[in-house]
Amino acid sequence: MTSSVTTQHQGRAPGARRAIVIGGSISGLFAALLLERHGWQVDVYERSAGALAGRGAGIVAQPELREALAAAGIGDIGAVGVQVETRILLDADGRELMRHPCSQTVTSWERVHTLLRARFPNERYHAGRELRAINLSGDRPIARFADGSLVEADLVVGADGIRSTVRQQLFPDARLEYTGYVAWRSLIDERSLSPETHRRIFWTMAFGLPPGEQFLGYPVTGPNDDMTPGNLRYNVVWYRPADEATELARLLTDINGRHHPISIPPPLMRPQVRTEINEAAARLLAPEYREAISLLPQLILQPIYDLESQRLAHGRIAIIGDAAFVARPHVAAGVIKAAEDVLSMVTALDEENSVEAALERFEAERLAVGRRIIARARQMGASYKARRPGEAAAPSALDRDYANAVIEDTALTTFLRTAKSP
Repeated sequence: MTSSVTTQHQGRAPGARRAIVIGGSISGLFAALLLERHGWQVDVYERSAGALAGRGAGIVAQPELREALAAAGIGDIGAVGVQVETRILLDADGRELMRHPCSQTVTSWERVHTLLRARFPNERYHAGRELRAINLSGDRPIARFADGSLVEADLVVGADGIRSTVRQQLFPDARLEYTGYVAWRSLIDERSLSPETHRRIFWTMAFGLPPGEQFLGYPVTGPNDDMTPGNLRYNVVWYRPADEATELARLLTDINGRHHPISIPPPLMRPQVRTEINEAAARLLAPEYREAISLLPQLILQPIYDLESQRLAHGRIAIIGDAAFVARPHVAAGVIKAAEDVLSMVTALDEENSVEAALERFEAERLAVGRRIIARARQMGASYKARRPGEAAAPSALDRDYANAVIEDTALTTFLRTAKSP
């Protein structure tokens, strides 16, 4: 097969600035839509050939998310998710230890992705195109894909997530660091819950705090973006310690004895693991939470990692979102950070004299924010790591100050507007 360099697509204005976005998930679509609205001609290249899925991911729709969606051309999106007004903390016997007012909108990964994907033209979204490398020898970067094709651009945006090919080529020193604990997550159909459990926890952000662990549940939009009460889903996340060398390695070993890096496909998880989770829930969680765990249609294992990049830009190439920083989920800042990465980038591209100067400015601005988010998330997740013999006991719901901090700080990004950079 003969490779050729694509310089512009038919019907595009000669000489127009061209950007390519590597990765068609939420951060990539934000980048594509915002760049397009700022005068760029944009194509998105996504390695997956099929439809993307959030694998059970719920999202807290921070105020900044609405602003970013509007900036991306979504306009008045109306109800992006489900409104939750209250947070509760239940102990293992189901007693309510704490109730805290906190009005938030919660939604699903699929809902946000669908809103963005519907706005981007199909002919410029290229699925099944895996990036192999970027040639940096010329004035403009050239992306080389697995099918042998080459694409030249004025700007390359790496939005290819936690396993970013762009990051690995440009900034190989930025590596994932396992934090010592995992999240078990899934989505339950609203109608599966018993009436009693539904009444007590469904319309809240519900917490459980066994020693060194955290259970969290809240409602999100239903399948196919259904927002009708009765057709919603309940998002479940359970953070549990797992030593990397022993427990994590065991959890990542599938029914065929094969070990998986990073995560494991849910259908390949060993039945014993599901049994262990149900037994742990019976010991540690409130009856309502035990019921939710027992109803999970599948278990999704998410080992929790930190990733902190020291660089975000190189010449005409930048990385954004999870390609640049991966923070523990407790802050719930991943989606808005990706969106604001792009807002910072397009503003700099509008105002600076060159792409290189704009990306230098973008890097300086967003490194500081990424570091702040990472530091905050590490602080919030410090209690959940696997503990060595002799280490102090992990806090639980019985520690009032700790419980208050969890209930009042989880999934809130006000610190980004009030705290100074570390």
